[in-house]
Amino acid sequence: MKFISGLALGLLLSAGAWTLSAQNEKAMHPRIAAANEALKDARAYMQEAPHDFGGHRADAIRATDNAIKQLDLALRYRGKEDRRK
Repeated sequence: MKFISGLALGLLLSAGAWTLSAQNEKAMHPRIAAANEALKDARAYMQEAPHDFGGHRADAIRATDNAIKQLDLALRYRGKEDRRK
């Protein structure tokens, strides 16, 4: 039981550290953070739109998902590098 409690505590602490790091990276790179939010907004709009944008909606959503993922990975990488220093 102690192992499970310790593991749970470790996971909570690392999640908290990631949240602080992510917030810090967003503050340090506001254009990337703003682009990511704009992409999420555009994705939500496309998902709910009553039309398919001339057949481009599915591909646009996939590309948007990939762009969001890549920007998140870029910020995570930057956060890891900043913590090493």
